[in-house]
Amino acid sequence: MATAPHEGDSEPTGVPVEPPQRLVRAVQAEHGAAGGAWLATVPERVEGLLDRWELTAERVWTPGGRGSLLVLVHQADGAPAVLKLGANKECVERECAALTHWGGSGAVRVLRSECPEGALLLERLHGEVSLRSLPEAKSMLEAAETVRRLWVPPPTEPALPSVPDHTAGQAAALRAARDQPWAADVGPLIDEALTVHAELVATSPETLLLHGAYRQGKVLAGDRAPWLAIAPEPLVGERAYDLAWLARDRLDTLIALPGASNAARRRVNKLADSLELDRDRLRGWALFRSVAAGVRRLSRGERDEGELLLEFAGWL
Repeated sequence: MATAPHEGDSEPTGVPVEPPQRLVRAVQAEHGAAGGAWLATVPERVEGLLDRWELTAERVWTPGGRGSLLVLVHQADGAPAVLKLGANKECVERECAALTHWGGSGAVRVLRSECPEGALLLERLHGEVSLRSLPEAKSMLEAAETVRRLWVPPPTEPALPSVPDHTAGQAAALRAARDQPWAADVGPLIDEALTVHAELVATSPETLLLHGAYRQGKVLAGDRAPWLAIAPEPLVGERAYDLAWLARDRLDTLIALPGASNAARRRVNKLADSLELDRDRLRGWALFRSVAAGVRRLSRGERDEGELLLEFAGWL
């Protein structure tokens, strides 16, 4: 248990609290000097949270995430938990709002929060066991059953971004990339993605709370429930949007299959049918999100990853 501060200082835990290199690289790349300044304060921030919440640090989870530090901790009563400290406080506030709204149904529980500090205390799941550990057919079945519980009317406060608003920036980035020399070969695919996007946002059929970044790696094994979702990037919109990443999960395995393009289309159709969604809308969101992600990777010089995503989009 953390002790009370003495003369304004928190006692050190004895556990090194240094941001993993993956987090350091990602935060510096996205936030620049401000990100570097935040990283420098992480050890002090963690010590303060350990003290205020009476936590004992076990270790930093590595390799960890790209936007937050994860520290495995024990609460005052010995119960395990995870301290999450995010670099983007607005994202932490939205994550906290969604997780609190779900109240543990289908997702990890929030035990405590200090959103102005970018801090959440979460129930501890089995971080080394995600749906990716299951055979594909079983993992897709469990993923569908878990995400179904997340699709509920959204909270009134805070107001979460809508899918049309969120994807407007991605569409603008695609239009800007259309005339770049490195995008010459994918111009027709970009045009198709933009056309599909315009049709989808003009005819959105529902406004439900969405996970926003749902895929197999975002669903971990738990004790009170077999599988629970983590790390939402919540939006408000239609369910088909939420399945777009799941539709392209294990892409490296999918591309190695004989008849990979047919297998991709069958996966999309089967996923839509299992959750009673419109096949064409799921296909459209899978195409748009894959093209947006693929073009973004190409713009960063990550050619192999970008081409793989664009090849998947072309199959659809």
